[in-house]
Amino acid sequence: MIKKILILLKIARKLAVSDALKVISKTHEPPNLIKLLFNILSVSLTSKNNQIQNLTDEEKLCRSIENMGPTFIKLGQFLATRPDIIGDSLSKQLEKLQDRLPPFNIFEAKEIIKKNLGNEQFNSIINFSEPVAAASVAQVHKAQINDDGIIKDVAIKILRPNIKKKFNDEIDSLMLLAYIIEGVAKKTKRLKLVEVVFLLKEITNHEMDLRLEGAAANEYSDNTKNDEGFEVPKIYWNYTGEEVLTLDWIEGISIRETEVLKSKKIDVKNIASDIIQHFLRHAVRDGFFHADMHQGNLFIDSSGKIVPIDFGIMGRIDKLNRKYLAEILYGFIQRDYKKVAEVHIIAGLVPQTVQVEELSQALRSIGEPIFGQSVKDISGGRLLKQLFDITEKFNMPTQPQLLLLQKTMVVVEGVARKLNPETNIWQTSKPVLEKWLRETKDPINSFKETLKDSAEALKKLPELPNLVEKANQALSYMASGQIPQNSKSYSALKEKKLEMKSFRNQSIIGLLLLVFFGFIVF
Repeated sequence: MIKKILILLKIARKLAVSDALKVISKTHEPPNLIKLLFNILSVSLTSKNNQIQNLTDEEKLCRSIENMGPTFIKLGQFLATRPDIIGDSLSKQLEKLQDRLPPFNIFEAKEIIKKNLGNEQFNSIINFSEPVAAASVAQVHKAQINDDGIIKDVAIKILRPNIKKKFNDEIDSLMLLAYIIEGVAKKTKRLKLVEVVFLLKEITNHEMDLRLEGAAANEYSDNTKNDEGFEVPKIYWNYTGEEVLTLDWIEGISIRETEVLKSKKIDVKNIASDIIQHFLRHAVRDGFFHADMHQGNLFIDSSGKIVPIDFGIMGRIDKLNRKYLAEILYGFIQRDYKKVAEVHIIAGLVPQTVQVEELSQALRSIGEPIFGQSVKDISGGRLLKQLFDITEKFNMPTQPQLLLLQKTMVVVEGVARKLNPETNIWQTSKPVLEKWLRETKDPINSFKETLKDSAEALKKLPELPNLVEKANQALSYMASGQIPQNSKSYSALKEKKLEMKSFRNQSIIGLLLLVFFGFIVF
């Protein structure tokens, strides 16, 4: 525990120097004791950089988080998905966190490959390059392998050395800090800070098993293999382990290089529409979508296909919620607010006592202002957010699976708009939704069937391989922002809280004994 205290003081010092408390105070007033501690820790003997001084409080905090290393970058990225805790302003700033760190030594990278794959497999890898990209958790190298007699260019993703231990040490200390804050400031308990930090620990530990990312990419590839203009890189399982992931090397142009794409005679307007359509298709048809589709993770290959990379964060939607999603989006496109209201009621998303007309009126208050906007201001993601906000008034519980999708939809729309500012979200979405709804018949009449299918799927869950179960668990945590009370993780959280309580009590007793002996001696 002494080690944790030292790490904790180091963390508190970094947060204090970055004026984190000032940012937090905008949404939640910290107690005086915490303010005093941070004021003491923020004292610096060196003059502050003028450039930093000119930044906003939120920008200062983001800059500091980037400099703090992997654990804090992950924490920042995770908190960006929780505006309910940190506020919209800080959430938007944290979305801009740059996940870039200096690469680690190539010799260390080779040793990790040997440990995971064995000497024989390692020796079959040729032309292993220096790092081509380095992030907080892993870095990527280009290499070549022999795949059934064919030499293939591949990307080899390797976890940073000792990243799991370092991450878990720091995150445990952060959890202790959260526990102390909750104990000192009772009002913060409603924010469930300890649970938030523990959830981050669970999700990231899953993400640090690259076999899970490989499994996600493999499933994504199977789902999309017949999608024209879209291709997922192949995973090479013989060259993949817990800390190593090997997949096809992509010779392509980053989606952010708009002018380069144009110079290659690639129709960026079509690409913009295709990105939205592929995303929606994967969400409503497959119930499995890439949840991190920012510009850095999308490439256009030599044949003009969209190629995604980085499958660490994927989203899942069950069949019922897929039908719900398709119906509400299509209903808004058609301006059929009554139909959307009926779907809500029949699906049990709002109480049966809610009047169709009353709910329809509320939905109209969302839809009509949107259709009065210019094309560039229309967003399906923002529509979903407004929908979730207004249906709260009708006691509609938040649909956890849809939160991650809503956030991803906003990102996807942003990528499309950078390629073509005049992208019409509604016109682009309509054919995908129409086709899926037509193929699945009338969603309203098939809700019972959907519920039956979902029940059968749940029965089969125990039969799934352990890796898939862990992957689904991580995705569920990511989507819902909470840990089920009947899970092993919930039990581990309870044990962690008891451990921190015991440490707190021991610390208090130790302090009292120290004071007591001080009186005796002096």
